[in-house]
This record gives sequence, C-alpha cells and structure tokens, in this order.
Amino acid sequence: MAPYKTPGVYVEEISLFPPSVAQAATAIPAFIGYTEMGPEEPTRIRSMVDYRTIFGGPSKELPTFNIDGDGNISPENEIPKTPVYRMYYMLELYFSNGGGPCYIISAGSYQTTPAVTPSDFTDALDLLKKEDEPTLILFPDAGSVSSATDYHGLYVAALSQCAELGDRFAICDVRHAPSSSNNPVGDAATAFRNGIGTNHLMYGAAYYPNLKTSLVHQYAEDELTVNNNGTEIVLRHSDETIRENSAMENQSLFHINDGASRKKYYDIRKMIEDVKLVLPPSAAIAGAFAKVDATRGVWKSPANVSLNRVKAPEITIDHSEQEDLNVSDTGKSINAIRFFSGKGVLIWGARTLDGNSNEWRYISVRRFFNMVEESVKKATERFVFEPNDANTWMKVKAMIENFLTLQWRAGALMGGKADEAFFVRVGLGETMTEDDVLNGRMIVEIGMAAVRPAEFIILRFSHKMIES
Repeated sequence: MAPYKTPGVYVEEISLFPPSVAQAATAIPAFIGYTEMGPEEPTRIRSMVDYRTIFGGPSKELPTFNIDGDGNISPENEIPKTPVYRMYYMLELYFSNGGGPCYIISAGSYQTTPAVTPSDFTDALDLLKKEDEPTLILFPDAGSVSSATDYHGLYVAALSQCAELGDRFAICDVRHAPSSSNNPVGDAATAFRNGIGTNHLMYGAAYYPNLKTSLVHQYAEDELTVNNNGTEIVLRHSDETIRENSAMENQSLFHINDGASRKKYYDIRKMIEDVKLVLPPSAAIAGAFAKVDATRGVWKSPANVSLNRVKAPEITIDHSEQEDLNVSDTGKSINAIRFFSGKGVLIWGARTLDGNSNEWRYISVRRFFNMVEESVKKATERFVFEPNDANTWMKVKAMIENFLTLQWRAGALMGGKADEAFFVRVGLGETMTEDDVLNGRMIVEIGMAAVRPAEFIILRFSHKMIES
C-alpha cells in the first residue's frame, strides 16, 4: 500500500483473476537437409514461395538425353525416381498435407562428391538446439546416407535432443531392405530396430514404407541437356543469352522453329513427367500432424488420416505383416502406411518407438504432455523470484487448473468431472518441505488422465435366445 499523506480519494485496482497459460505451438517441424542456397542458420518459412525465395529450387538430377541418327530419344541414364536431394519435394508433400509454418536448417548446398556427409546433418541439428519454437524433427535427405550406422545415428541424435529439451518429437523414416530380400517388410523393420538403440524411444515415431507420389521432377528448359548425334546442346537458352550471342540460337533445339524439333522437346518432357517420385513418408506425416492438431487437437492421434498427393505405398503391407510392425517383442513399434480400397492411402499406426510402455506408447499422449509441459513452463517463468508463499502458490495453482480445465472441455483429458481428469498440487506440507522453501524451491505436481486412442475396436456378437 502506498504511503498516503495528503487527504483525498485514491483508486486502487486489485487483480482478482489469475494469469493465464498460453498454449504452446505443437506442429512446427524443422527440416534438416541440403538446399540450393540460403543461410546456414535455422530459418522460418510459411510456404513454398518463401522456400524458393530464400533457399532456391530442387537439385538438377536429370540425365542427358541422347538423340540417335534416326531421331529416337532416350535418357543416357535412368531418370531417378528418388532424388539424392529431396528437401524441395518433401516440402511440397508437407504443405500438400496440411503443413503450416516450419523451419529449414540447411546442411549445405547441393554437391556431387560426396553427395551427403553425416556430420553436415549433426552440425545442423546442433543449430536447431538453440531454437525454441520447433516441435518436430525431420531429415528429408537422410536416406542418401550410405552407411546404415550413420543413417540410424542421425535419429539417435535427434531422439537425444528431444529428450534433453523435452519440447520436440522426431519423425523417423524406415529405409527399405535390399531389393533382393524375400521379406522386405520384416528385414527393413529388423535393420531399423537394431540400429536405433534403446534410449529416449518415447520421443520419436517411425513410419514405413516410402510413398509413390504424384510429384515429378521440376526443371526449366535451359536446365536440360541433349546430345544430338554427338553434339551436346542445351535444350533452351534464355532469350537474354540469345540476344547477347545470336549464334546460340542454332545450338538450341527449342528455338529451332520447326515441328520436328518442337516434338523432340515434348517427347523429352513426357519422359520426365512419366516418372513419379518415390519419397520417404516423414514430410507427409508432419503435414498430417499439423492438420490434425489444427482441426482436432494435439491429443488426437494422427492416424486413420488420408495422405494427399500420394498414389500408393511403395510396398503393400497386409494385415499379418503389420502385426509385427505394430506390436514387437523389441517394443519398437513401426507405424505402417497402407492402402485401403475405397479409402486411399492412410496412416495406419499411432505408436511411438516405445511401443511396450503403458505411459508413452501413443504419439498423441507424448505430444500432449510435451505441449502442456512447455506451456506451463513458459507461463510460470513470471513467478521466478516472486515470494515463495501461499499467495504465489494459489495463483500458480489457479492458473494451471484453468488451463487444464480448458483442455478437459476440449476432449484432451478423461473424466466426468474436472477433478477426475487432472490434479494440481502445490504447498507447504503437500509438495514442499520447509527445506524446499528455505532453498527457494517451489514444487508443483500435476497429474493428467490423457485420452488414449481406440487402437483396437472389438465388437462382440452373440445369438440372442428367443424369449417367446
């Protein structure tokens, strides 16, 4: 109370409402991979337009096209179905499936030898550690790492960062087994489980198999090279280049004004567009996470969700094959992506890698706790250095209870009443001793009955006896 010395009327405003908890973001992925250009530090973008402006376009991985003496066109090498550098196309898949703002951490620019270096990814992962907003970690280009040990090591490092910070979750791609394998599903699962280790499994989820998409290689005409009877020509020069050197027009198949040359260009274009890209699933999964979080909530499992711009899984998984993926004696669950007639391609799994844990078996439970922990942590920072007394304790308790009540009403917590859905405890003799108070520790205990998905719906039928 202010020291009043002069007679008069004074107005004092008394705060009766507790401070509020602002819900933390839940689906802000960080894509770690190679880019055409751009800054090394983590950069937030909102669309493909942002990405192209800051980081450039896709890598140029199309082969030279040969024209023989009879005018037949063929690619010098097979047009790759899966590019070495996938960041650009994975982002297209992410935004097509409901993705929003995300972070790009460039591991370096496109190069030829070596194509990818594991240390580039880990260095970029260290940069991500300093960012507070991202909540998901993906490695679009990890599949190009040649060593299986290095490949799995990236996800081990990501899981470690998730556990250390407690505010993010890793989405892992399971690589295919060798094409000669008679059991590609089982072999891929075994290789991944052997490589991923046993630490911090609750902070990640794995998905299999890769996806056949409707995406095709993006290119400009002047980026294509044609070998015409031993003479290498660029398919199309820019108009500015031709104005500067008119002789180049004769080297450009596109600029030769005759029907046969123009037809060759369209033949090449059709060859390219007939090759649909096959990509790892993590970017589409991240988009589904974002869409489900926005439309339902982070507490809803991101499963039984159809994927856009996906034609089919690269490998068809049936019911029996999924049994070992979903429930394994190793405890390391792998979520299947399956095609269902009349429904399309669906995410058909909702488990973390810690599939045998009763507490952290489900992705939605882990991510919901991440969200609440991060939200409450940020909200309680304002009470640091406040008096550690009953007034402060009641404000903190009321603030957290109000927040959890809203989560319960939204359907995130189980219970017919709020006090059945959660509890918040704080106080001397309840969560703290006199020694805690003397040492400046305010301890708050929070318990939540998070909803779990109906993973197995069991319908029991029986004959009813005739009564009359």
